[in-house]
Amino acid sequence: MKRRAVRVTAVLLAGALTLSGCSGGGSASPADGVRSISFAVDDPVTLNPGRQTIAFAQDKALFSALTYVKSDGSLTYLNAESVKSTDAVHWTVKLRPGWTFHNGEKVTAESYVKAWSTVAYGPNAWENSGQLVNIAGYDALNPAKGTPKTKELSGLKVVDELTFTVTLKSPDGQFPTQLSQAQTGFFPMPEAAYKDLDGYGKKPIGNGPFEMDGSYTENEPMTVKAFANYHGPKPSIDEIVFKPYTDMTTAYTDVQAGNTDIIFVPAARMAQVKKDFGDRAYVFEGLGMNYLGLPLWDKRYQDVRVREAISMAIDRQAVSNVIYGGIWTPATALTPPGEPGTPKDLCGELCTFNPTKAKQLLAEAGGFSGKMEIRYPGGSGLDDLYNAYANQLRQNLGIKDVTATPTTDFPEFQKLRNEKKLSGPYFSRWGALYASQQNTLRSFYTKAGGCVNCIPYYTPQVEQLLAKADAQVDPQKAIEGYVEVQKAIIKDFPAPPMFFEKYTYATSDRIAKLAEGAGSLELENTTLADS
Repeated sequence: MKRRAVRVTAVLLAGALTLSGCSGGGSASPADGVRSISFAVDDPVTLNPGRQTIAFAQDKALFSALTYVKSDGSLTYLNAESVKSTDAVHWTVKLRPGWTFHNGEKVTAESYVKAWSTVAYGPNAWENSGQLVNIAGYDALNPAKGTPKTKELSGLKVVDELTFTVTLKSPDGQFPTQLSQAQTGFFPMPEAAYKDLDGYGKKPIGNGPFEMDGSYTENEPMTVKAFANYHGPKPSIDEIVFKPYTDMTTAYTDVQAGNTDIIFVPAARMAQVKKDFGDRAYVFEGLGMNYLGLPLWDKRYQDVRVREAISMAIDRQAVSNVIYGGIWTPATALTPPGEPGTPKDLCGELCTFNPTKAKQLLAEAGGFSGKMEIRYPGGSGLDDLYNAYANQLRQNLGIKDVTATPTTDFPEFQKLRNEKKLSGPYFSRWGALYASQQNTLRSFYTKAGGCVNCIPYYTPQVEQLLAKADAQVDPQKAIEGYVEVQKAIIKDFPAPPMFFEKYTYATSDRIAKLAEGAGSLELENTTLADS
């Protein structure tokens, strides 16, 4: 997914692709016997896993992570044989033997230790550096002033060729889950990469099921081919062609016409995708959480009854039916159901449409004075959603002046949000980078969370409860701890949770079936139709 901005991008976990019959949809023709599929994507900008924020699909094909989260939320291992700790601070990572990079270099403990230190090294200014922030020594690589005196994370130690240890700054039982596919800052790099790191972003050498066929050129299709010496689940597809589009509605039309095989459906086409594609439209459980942020710095929103009234005045299901074809699910908790242990109905009546109760609560709070201006990033396909919110708040709360106003773009929205210059409800969402309640809760409800459009609600109690849950090595105890965090937050109801996002794909008639991974598309059990 696209973590910083507004539109969700497909996460492609390119494990084994089972197919039968023909090729096509890519650069191959049926006559040459190459089994190929094509995938519509945004232009990746860079394929360096320490830097990319867009190329999730491509990097999942080129690299394999240490761990992998299944569609049921359970953790398994991929390049790692084990990731263990008794105290959630000191971890030992053992690698599977026999793995190599695409150039033949062995994948060793040093391949990870050196790569992680490079990603974390402040002067490099790599975008995914923050994924390693809890490893001991990170602060020394990112001093407030001056140049770091070291280039290595002190919390990483090579034990032997296939073993390394990790020391964290604070206990974190979710560390093994964080090492799964979407946190690309944790991927390994071969020695060959360090000779030309800029060039590596155009032709990375990975340890995944596919290797580059040529190099990346801006706004040009990119092909990856099956890596013969891959030691994970063997792909039975020969190649994937990633086709960049500047407009995903154009890509949508191309998939309808059979010119491209798979697309992550843009919001503007979700209402019609089931009609357009029938059983070739696939809806998977997502890790995206959609809120309606509220400016808690504005005194008009500081009474909890006002916040509750706004939530109960919006008919979420009606909004989903009109804009998303009923695909998005009204939220009932503070984290998406794709994150293990998310409570079933935490929000209760506060997230249930009840305009009568909403008006009553607003009246008890003294009403609402002045204009309510809803703001959201322009150019991101969100106009219908936020206009729907404005209409419902105007009609169901009796606030006469409610408008939905887009900013010019996401950077302008981010600036207004960071400077607290928003005076009304605003765009707020997060697509989790790994399947744990921790990721969504820490992103939304801690100052260090890093979500630029999240909720300005931070309390010592929430921090303490999160730290307690983080310290649990036992997965079930951790889940119980995160549920306690949610119960504490919901009492103050800082902002209405709106939707559990669903990840929706559409395919050409060449694809017989898509399979679901943990909040992503998993090609492990995907099949091609017979020709």
